[in-house]
Amino acid sequence: FPENIPVNEGRWWTSPLSQLMGLVVGTPALICSEAFSVFLKKHCPVVAERFCPTPWCWGGRLQTLVCALLKSRPPVSYRNELIRTTDGGQISLDWVDNHTSETYPDSGVRPTVLILPGLTGNSQQPYVLHAVSQATRRGYRCVVFNNRGVGGEELLTPVTYCAANTADLEQVVQHVKGLYPQAPVLGAGVSLGGMILLNYLARKRTESGMVAGITISVAWDALKSSDSMEEPLNWLLFNKHLTNGLRQKVTRHRKILEKVVDVDYVLKARTIREFDERFTSHVFGYKSCVDYYRDASPAKKLPHTAVPILCLNAADDPFSPQSTFPVSIVQTLPNVALLLTAHGGHIAFLQGLFPRGESYMERLFGQFVQAVFEHPKDIERACGIAKDDPTPSVTILTTPNPRLDSVVVWNTKRSEAAFTLWKK
Repeated sequence: FPENIPVNEGRWWTSPLSQLMGLVVGTPALICSEAFSVFLKKHCPVVAERFCPTPWCWGGRLQTLVCALLKSRPPVSYRNELIRTTDGGQISLDWVDNHTSETYPDSGVRPTVLILPGLTGNSQQPYVLHAVSQATRRGYRCVVFNNRGVGGEELLTPVTYCAANTADLEQVVQHVKGLYPQAPVLGAGVSLGGMILLNYLARKRTESGMVAGITISVAWDALKSSDSMEEPLNWLLFNKHLTNGLRQKVTRHRKILEKVVDVDYVLKARTIREFDERFTSHVFGYKSCVDYYRDASPAKKLPHTAVPILCLNAADDPFSPQSTFPVSIVQTLPNVALLLTAHGGHIAFLQGLFPRGESYMERLFGQFVQAVFEHPKDIERACGIAKDDPTPSVTILTTPNPRLDSVVVWNTKRSEAAFTLWKK
């Protein structure tokens, strides 16, 4: 094994093994405007690197499971804060103030990364801990927005959270900006947290209080994601476990939730869809789970966003079918970039033979956060946000990855927008 090879370049040796296992090894497909692509390749070089998945993780399901079971947990010390909501509830925020930051010793201007975990996750999830580590080592402040009832706090009102409801996030952003009005805020959403973030950015547009957003493993179409998650193997490996987690939270807060739902009926749910039909859609005033899922799906709302956004998805993600990736929408937008890998599963993207260290998504996260905070004017110009800069032309950039190319081409053929398909 060669020595003195930089960490980011030393993954070349897993490529032959990955190919022997039938894995597609190549540069991820980057769909975005030409100007945004130039910015990303300059300041986030990982987007142009070959992604060599862990060779013995031969599918999205295994990537997802291995990541959940083996991922390391970097030490993070939080400062907890409870804030009251306008409806009388409370939200738990976990802060890493990073007072020792050498890059930004003045806390008043220290950039803030606001992290939104997934469906049943909180600030203690390994992917959150790694994101915090990536941001704080670069000198930034972090705050994790724990959805109501999942951060260890009590529910004061019979209201929880859902992918379509952005009221709590809006209040959190206002709180953060009130504390540090001169500090830029970047939103980072994972899975359901990414859906909430994208829905928020679409609704608030130029008034979001954020300078940019990044999402990991978002479910673009909640209905089709639900169908995928109810396939027998996906139900056994993932859906059943997540539904159990949702039921446990209802049991913990049973006393107050009994005021609005039949808790015993909710606890009989065996799938996420059944839970959302019996609980989530009822709590948030939807006629049915179908109505809720349609409102929660963020793909068609992307044109309403007004800040730079980078979205990472894997084609083998069992939670988010590749047919739902909004390629034809993103290709018309100057401010959104969609980065697609052939492998990576759900919130995994494992690399190396022993994948306990830094993953592809963590490297991407760290580089993008730094690019946004350290080059604000450049990214505004690249995304056509600066008032004195014309909107850049939109170009589709892909790689000679046969599986991903089929996804990109399939979508672009259904769009009347002009595009260029680049082959490397």
